[in-house]
Amino acid sequence: MKPNLQANFICSFLIIFAFSALKAQENQKQFTVAEYEAAAKFMDRSLYRKVYNQVYGVSFAKKNKLIYTTNTKEGNRFVLADARKKTKKDAFDHQKLAKVLSEKMNFNITENSLPIYNVSFSKDMKKVHFTVTKQKYAYNLKNNSIEEIEKDTKQVNRNEHISPNRKLAAYIDHYNLWIRNLETNKKTQITFDGKEDYGYATNNAGWIKSDGAVLKWSPNSDKIATFQQDARGVGMMYLTSTNVGHPKLEAWKHPLPGDKKIFTIERVIIHLGKKPKMVRLKMKPDFQRGTTTDHIADWNNELLDAQWNKEGTKFAFVSGSRDHKIAHLQIADANSGKVISIHKEEVDTYYESGVNAENWKVLFGSNEFIWYSEKTNWGHIYLYDLATKKLKNQITSGDWLVKQVKHIDEKNRQIYFTAGGKEEGNPYHNYYYKVNFDGTNLTNLTPSKGTHSVTFSDDYSMLVDTYSTTTTPPVSVLRNGNGKKIMDLEAADISELKANNWQEPIEFSVKARDKKTDLYGVMFLPSNYDESKKYPVLNYIYPGPQSGSVGYYGFRPVWRDFQAVAELGFAVVAVDAMGTPMRSKSFHDAYYGNMGDNGLPDNITAIKQLAQKYKGMDIERVGIWGHSGGGFASTRAVFEYPEFYDVAVSGAGNHDNRNYEADWGEKWQGLLEEGTLEGKADKTTNYDNQANQLIAKNLKGKLLITHGSMDNNVPPSNTMLVVEALIKANKDFDMILFPNKRHGYGDMTKYMTRKRWDYFVTHLLNAKPAEGFKLK
Repeated sequence: MKPNLQANFICSFLIIFAFSALKAQENQKQFTVAEYEAAAKFMDRSLYRKVYNQVYGVSFAKKNKLIYTTNTKEGNRFVLADARKKTKKDAFDHQKLAKVLSEKMNFNITENSLPIYNVSFSKDMKKVHFTVTKQKYAYNLKNNSIEEIEKDTKQVNRNEHISPNRKLAAYIDHYNLWIRNLETNKKTQITFDGKEDYGYATNNAGWIKSDGAVLKWSPNSDKIATFQQDARGVGMMYLTSTNVGHPKLEAWKHPLPGDKKIFTIERVIIHLGKKPKMVRLKMKPDFQRGTTTDHIADWNNELLDAQWNKEGTKFAFVSGSRDHKIAHLQIADANSGKVISIHKEEVDTYYESGVNAENWKVLFGSNEFIWYSEKTNWGHIYLYDLATKKLKNQITSGDWLVKQVKHIDEKNRQIYFTAGGKEEGNPYHNYYYKVNFDGTNLTNLTPSKGTHSVTFSDDYSMLVDTYSTTTTPPVSVLRNGNGKKIMDLEAADISELKANNWQEPIEFSVKARDKKTDLYGVMFLPSNYDESKKYPVLNYIYPGPQSGSVGYYGFRPVWRDFQAVAELGFAVVAVDAMGTPMRSKSFHDAYYGNMGDNGLPDNITAIKQLAQKYKGMDIERVGIWGHSGGGFASTRAVFEYPEFYDVAVSGAGNHDNRNYEADWGEKWQGLLEEGTLEGKADKTTNYDNQANQLIAKNLKGKLLITHGSMDNNVPPSNTMLVVEALIKANKDFDMILFPNKRHGYGDMTKYMTRKRWDYFVTHLLNAKPAEGFKLK
């Protein structure tokens, strides 16, 4: 081609290309604020108030009666049910109570707006007890009078730990434990050698910390079981605030995987009285490890894996190895500090004593103990002889798992527990059972299909069973102690919810990566879904390993913002992949030692299988998002599977668990070892397969990475590692750093949600987000 002809051709081509690009921009959909607002209605929390006739606040009374609250369209009603007569009626005259309560409270109260809670009957059934704004009242049914019940005037600090008799409060002051008498306010120091980094009852697990005292009161309130935490030599974590002037430094002890020194605890028992005495248990320091979580305290600062006998003379506890592979049951003598080894279990990966519950229990009265084990690949309970330490019998068995032991009836030798996978259907549905100590007479107390929650009467002769599925609203029935239905109580009414265009989630089951294992999940399609059209797929992910993306398969009026974002033109999928709990041990162990797996192969195969059935799903355009572990997984998705995932929005990800708390990483990935990758130099480690920054160079699609600058759960250094690697690899990406925000983004969460919507709309729908939209 001659030069001038070539130039003319190029010029013409550029004009045509520019015109086409301009035309494409003109054809780009521009979302309106009204469209975004219409979508946002599907995540409005007020939708929970559109579900009527639910049962709350159950309280059993004598003569086979119970009182409960139900929410009607007119307001709350308080119902008295009679199990013998199988009748229901108002528990009292609502209008009369409203009138007398209005006079007492000095403001107008109607019969449909009674502000009462904790409602119960007196033993003689002549009075109704309830609470209003922390004050307890008794309402006399005969003479329509109301009186205050003595108010608990004891002022308790939120960092104080109250004794069972409610007379004493334990707290920390300058690394030592003190006791405050709640009646006289007298304060008594009970430990004296506590110091910085070596204090008593310290509540610091690295990823979570508070000023509350971690301990276990004896039943008669005369002793305290606790520990002296040794944080000397443990590495530090640092955060700095964003503000005008000098930033504020936040610094605390925070061990990381591979650290030579991590938290250990030295167990002690403190005897109270006129002359407090401390007994140190005669044992080596324990690693700060638990059988249920990666902490040794619950949200109430109660010492976990710990149990007193009723006399307060013996103290049972479980010690764990640093890598969570050993669980060791021991019993200490409260007076001498002597410790006896009772039972030890060692596993190849990690030991857990249930699903977010301690399912071991020492039965001091019968000289036995119950132990939880997954040694058959399924979580079950076993009965042992405390004296001989030998197995008496396996209590439960089969290809299903015990989740939580709820009650042990030592007199009748029965155990009440929840379990999953025994009944046909979704294995995540929660059922209640009872069984004899010897494993006989296993009884399903909640036989109706679904996920169940239960309130038992004090003697376990009756129970209120509320159950639902993802598409069936809650139903509440009264059953006897063997699970036989006595009477119907309430069935939730969702007619008003449906009138607000509520969309049923699509619950599904597909095969896992191995093409054999069943996976479960939920999917959300636009309310105007048209199979002849194409909808990009959005994959919500929380990979665990301690929990999954869904987990709960009961009824919800709102599933996060799944339906809301689907309304913008997406198919939204969440799946509980292999490597998450509440299934078999092998299912949970699927990617032990390789957290970089994140269950992503299962998410991909699930989406592909769903697309075969739902033809509108466009798996050529796939986005993924998640927060925390989901931030880790969503970022991993676009790095490791760029041919499948096109766009990711990542929040507060623990992108390399060498920069996250030691207990968590060492539980799921194992102890840090160097030079462990075959054919590699010694600088490699067994944590390389989960480090997102090492494969950041693979990014091809779009990535929005976010973090809170004061995140004291997953420190922002996790994200900065990935940012550094992306920059060095010359990769384009987007980032939002939320100033002064913790692991959750607080008052910036709605902004984050809107930015996520905009990001997917821009990069998957090739559309323009609504301008000026703000989530309410």
